[in-house]
Amino acid sequence: MNILITGGAGFIGSNFIVYFLNKYPNIKIVNIDKLTYAGELSNLAEVQEHKNYTFVKGDICDRTLIQDLFTEFNFQGVIHFAAESHVDNSIKSPDMFINTNVLGTFNLLDVAKNHWMLAPNKIKDEHLKSRFLHISTDEVYGTLGEDGLFTERTPYAPNSPYSASKASSDFIARSYYHTYGLNCVTTNCSNNYGPKQHDEKLIPTIIRKALRGENIPIYGDGKNIRDWLYVEDHCKGIDLAYTMGVAGETYNIGGKNERDNLYIVNKICDILDKDFPKSQSYKNQITFVTDRPGHDFRYAIDASKIEKKLGWKAEENFETGIRKTIDWYTKKYKV
Repeated sequence: MNILITGGAGFIGSNFIVYFLNKYPNIKIVNIDKLTYAGELSNLAEVQEHKNYTFVKGDICDRTLIQDLFTEFNFQGVIHFAAESHVDNSIKSPDMFINTNVLGTFNLLDVAKNHWMLAPNKIKDEHLKSRFLHISTDEVYGTLGEDGLFTERTPYAPNSPYSASKASSDFIARSYYHTYGLNCVTTNCSNNYGPKQHDEKLIPTIIRKALRGENIPIYGDGKNIRDWLYVEDHCKGIDLAYTMGVAGETYNIGGKNERDNLYIVNKICDILDKDFPKSQSYKNQITFVTDRPGHDFRYAIDASKIEKKLGWKAEENFETGIRKTIDWYTKKYKV
């Protein structure tokens, strides 16, 4: 079986490819990645020589390239990670997000539909089990107050150009199932953390700035809350959604680890104070900066559907996951 994975040189995609090839060594993976600033081939060092792994540098917005890859490899599955994902960047350059996240997703869905199907709701015999898994985010649901959880039935209310572009891609995926009968499943995850995340994100930034003796920037008052999901737990959920999920369904994947940014930065500083002590606490480097425009207050996911229907469960809590994460980044930053 040949599977196309998009954005596999990024944070979650690279972790998933290593996990997936270890679990299913006979599945052949073709990884297409544009290798923008967020993509890094070193994330895939463990599998670059694997006989069932192929890397293609390319853009999912290049429809001709996508069609050629489907013709060459006759994919029986697509797992779609590729996306512009940093909210700050979407505020500065929203056009990039609309192009990649909306048009790119449309290209993939449309090429898959044309390759796998004869007509609406008429699937080619060799592709009866071919599936498109679309990876999305809990940010499409907007923001929560102090109570409540996002479920698969929560109305969409995106508040940033990033989340709006992901919401659009979710709706396109949904339409290809309902209109054409394309075997499509969507997952919406909470904030991921762990090895291989890009330096721009919150947790790598805290670790890097702390170790370099620089100011550690925290938006606003630091009270914004996120549900933190360790990346390997997310990979296991994606695997279950792809192999066992019901066509047309959405599965929310969350870690049940709500923490505000103040807790995150203080927890990391506590661990660094113990592991790499210096004359004063790393907490003295914490600096509050002007809040992000439209900064959502709280995200939290109800993952009971994927837990009950597919048997998924997060194995890491934040305290165990952050320990592994700090160990990885201190090695990266050569402490």
